[in-house]
Amino acid sequence: MAEPTPRRNEPRLRPAPLLFEPAEVVADPEHFFDLESIDDPAALLGRATELALAFSAAADRAVEFQALAAAQLADPRRFDRLTAADIAERAEWTEDYAKKMVEFGRDLMRGGVEGREHVDPV
Repeated sequence: MAEPTPRRNEPRLRPAPLLFEPAEVVADPEHFFDLESIDDPAALLGRATELALAFSAAADRAVEFQALAAAQLADPRRFDRLTAADIAERAEWTEDYAKKMVEFGRDLMRGGVEGREHVDPV
């Protein structure tokens, strides 16, 4: 099963693999990572849980990268820095959320969120 995203000094455990689905199978709206073909409820629960944890870990990590990118784009040392409003428009966020993401990204770059669980910047 997947583990929560570790912080800087912890080894990163890989979540369950998200297997890519063939194009012809993806066209079937009832198909989802072959879960519909698993008849054993215990096996279905196990694989569905692995996928849920993997997606959650991937989403948490993606949010961290969004925050890092937002902080870098808003860096006052950049001649082409963006405002929170500009970042919000690009990312389809509200301006308040963009400001929180910039600060979250700055915290990540400073290493100020080590040891904490992923915290949604909202």
